[in-house]
Amino acid sequence: MTSLCCSSNEIAPVTQGMASSYFSNVDEYGFERPADFDYRNYEEFMSEYLKVLAKRAKKWSEIFGEGKSLERSITIKRYVRKGIPGEHRGMVWLSVSGGEDLRNANPDLYQKLLNGPHNSEIKEIIRTDLPRTFPDNIFFNHTVNHQNQLYNILLAFAHENKTVGYCQGLNYIAGLLLLVTKNEETAFWLLKVLIEKILPDYYTPTMDGLLTDIDVLAELVKLKIPDVYNHVTNLGLPWAVITTKWFICLFAEVLPIETTLRIWDCLFYEGSKIIFRVALTLIKRNKNNLLSCQDFSLLADCFKDITKDSIVLQCHEFMQSIFKVPGSLPKSTIMKLRNKVSQDRELKNKPNLER
Repeated sequence: MTSLCCSSNEIAPVTQGMASSYFSNVDEYGFERPADFDYRNYEEFMSEYLKVLAKRAKKWSEIFGEGKSLERSITIKRYVRKGIPGEHRGMVWLSVSGGEDLRNANPDLYQKLLNGPHNSEIKEIIRTDLPRTFPDNIFFNHTVNHQNQLYNILLAFAHENKTVGYCQGLNYIAGLLLLVTKNEETAFWLLKVLIEKILPDYYTPTMDGLLTDIDVLAELVKLKIPDVYNHVTNLGLPWAVITTKWFICLFAEVLPIETTLRIWDCLFYEGSKIIFRVALTLIKRNKNNLLSCQDFSLLADCFKDITKDSIVLQCHEFMQSIFKVPGSLPKSTIMKLRNKVSQDRELKNKPNLER
């Protein structure tokens, strides 16, 4: 995963060429920074962002200090959009997403699932994928504990949700949930609410939900950025080639770590429409670059490059932009488009005699 912002805990000085920096070559989540990491610009960004983090931490501490249960409200939604402090993320995600209610309704479920019995084929598939999970992360590479915990989460989920079971992509999501929450059971419940409630049918064998939402994004681009839609269509570049990784990994392994987590803050509260907002913002901001590509392969490369847009490093500014750049995006619009593309797909798949 790209890991270019934003840790408030990194204070060990390092030397990059002639420049001295007070940031480690590993961020707070254990991701190693690339060799060409720009420490100078990072320090400049962090000098301002640390003030934002401190202000948000104070606001959240006031909420938790009141001893009240965290309930969904306009105030909490606004706070979530402005960022959840790392130490509170697991608890807030669990509460605002409904995961806490699921856990309270069946508090012994996780341990029961770990006790078995277990399918040997699923166990083997998960074990095979573990070493591939975040190979540049020191916690997964240098400690057996994190791999064991990730194995437990994936094993329990696969046996609880037999429709989904285990498929590639879940390891990255569960792995990041574990790094953030530092608690395997919390990560399990968050994975469950994410896959079953927020992103239904994304990870089923047919991936109907994923394919539908990729088509929905194409329809939204057609509606909001028609020249880009026409350009992509004319060059014959499938939207699935462009955006599958965005959807399946929820921008993990695509955007900087803290930017990804800020997206997930809103995803757990507001649902899957946040994915569309992020995608539309990236596309609209890079419209001219995309339109300048007159070749299929160049256009595909340009779509990869837009995830390196300079604004994604400025996670706070980027999150503000996703609620402005795409314009209005009500859930009702997304639901209508989902129904439309599903009906279109059914019609397309019908035999000619039935049409």
